[in-house]
Amino acid sequence: MSGHSKWATTKHKKAALDSKRSKLTTKLIKTIEVAARMGGGDPAGNPTLFDAIQKAKKSSVTKDNIERAVKRGSGAETGGADYQTIMYEGYGPAGVALLIECLTDNKNRAAMEVRTAMSRNGGSLADPGSVSFLFNRKGVVIVPAEQEGRTVSEDDVLEATLEAGADECNDLGEAFEIVSEATDLVSVRTALQAAGIDYDSAEASFVPDNKVELDADGAEKFFRLFDVLEDLDDVQNIYANYDVSDDVMAELDA
Repeated sequence: MSGHSKWATTKHKKAALDSKRSKLTTKLIKTIEVAARMGGGDPAGNPTLFDAIQKAKKSSVTKDNIERAVKRGSGAETGGADYQTIMYEGYGPAGVALLIECLTDNKNRAAMEVRTAMSRNGGSLADPGSVSFLFNRKGVVIVPAEQEGRTVSEDDVLEATLEAGADECNDLGEAFEIVSEATDLVSVRTALQAAGIDYDSAEASFVPDNKVELDADGAEKFFRLFDVLEDLDDVQNIYANYDVSDDVMAELDA
């Protein structure tokens, strides 16, 4: 029986991972479509599209899917949806501030699903402007430490990007997070490329001024809400001002 239970659990986890991977692919394709519509279908002249394609490739989105998304967005192929960006503001468990960015072709559906997810999982929506002031628009680049043929250090990253506009470099363990002004994002990313340093993603993001430290109970409740929101088809990005210590993460893993 224990062997069967283990198999069933593994199967369930794999199904969940496959589901999330499929949803991620759909969201990345949406981003490419919108970027191509806003700035044209040539990545060389559209930095937002270039970075959206890079992120999609890193997440194993197929070349055909990427090319079709670019064509739909740029109008070279029919079938593209009229996506609109909507930002919802709110609070989660333990007072964590949330910015929930949706990319949707149905505003009523997106609003209903976000509101339901928040109310059922310890969160609540807030009026526009009541949360966003806690965040700043920044450029964020994620650089993996282990790269093909070498290990990249924090000094390597800083040496390559400081003059390009990097404000700080945070060690995430298996990767480095480079934060800059949003207007310096392209120059930071370009400096990494020039130095031969690979990166996983480069995008404009909302970075909190201060963070709320969560204990195990608060973190568990917040992660539950985060997972439910992330699972919604219309939700593209979630920004939050939470912080969880290594000790609390170890407690949750146990």
